[in-house]
Amino acid sequence: MGSGEVGVAEQLEFFPVQSPCRGICQSDERGFCRGCMRSREERFNWQSMSNPQKQETLRLCRQRLLRKMRANRASETEEPQQPSLF
Repeated sequence: MGSGEVGVAEQLEFFPVQSPCRGICQSDERGFCRGCMRSREERFNWQSMSNPQKQETLRLCRQRLLRKMRANRASETEEPQQPSLF
C-alpha cells in the first residue's frame, strides 16, 4: 500500500459491527440462538465487545450455521425414505 491508501481491514474498523440478531431469539438444543447462532454469553455481552471480538463472534456463528446445515443434510440422506404407494 502506498501512502494515503487505507487497507480494507483498517477501513472496516471505522464502521460499527452490526448485531446479527434476526428477531427469532430462541435457543436450539445446543444453546445457540436459532436466528443468529450466537451463544447466550455472546448475546448478552455483544454491546461490551470490541469490533474485533464482534467480528470473531460473527465468524464463529457462520461456522456454527454451516455445521448445522451439513448435519441437517446428512440426517436427511440417512433416513430411510417412505416408499411411494402410488
